[in-house]
Amino acid sequence: MKLYTSKLAPNPKRVRMFIAEKGIAGIEFVELDMMKGETRSPEYRRIAPNGLMPTLLLDDGLAIQESAVICRYLERIHPEPNLLGRDPTEEAQIGMWDRKMEFELLIPMAQTFRHAHPNGKLVERRPVPEFGEGQRGIAERRMGILDQELAGREFISGDRFTIADITAYIGLEFFRFVGFAITPEQENLARWFQTVKERPSSKA
Repeated sequence: MKLYTSKLAPNPKRVRMFIAEKGIAGIEFVELDMMKGETRSPEYRRIAPNGLMPTLLLDDGLAIQESAVICRYLERIHPEPNLLGRDPTEEAQIGMWDRKMEFELLIPMAQTFRHAHPNGKLVERRPVPEFGEGQRGIAERRMGILDQELAGREFISGDRFTIADITAYIGLEFFRFVGFAITPEQENLARWFQTVKERPSSKA
């Protein structure tokens, strides 16, 4: 298998961190330079017509896109350590938190970058700065709520590390350059962030 990835984007890191947590060996990482337009090359477009990353290319030539889907596929073929849930109830709980972290934190942060940061023009042809700043507010409110939710548990979905923690962590870690920062009052969020940062997979 090959994973087409980039250090300049959060979703590829989401998959790399997932792979590292599970200790999966044998996947070749193919780094593409977005700044040089390598994701728009004819060679990559034959694999991923939309030019987006990450893309997992299986040995039979099947290409799988979307970071969450790639993670689900890898969980099925490498079920341990489990990161998505061991039974239907836990799967629903972890899935719920992962969606919250994606749609209420990661995506608003990404939209802030795309629409309100000078370098956003690399991925957004027609930025709307007002929209970007509105998304900043959504993400920052979510950070405050997450701080409160973490008061009673070690990790986002409960007492063990899951995909929900990966999704939240890559958002907070990657988009610091846009101005997102944990405030001194958000002690629970800071404690959780430091815990995840110390995991070997955070260096993936």
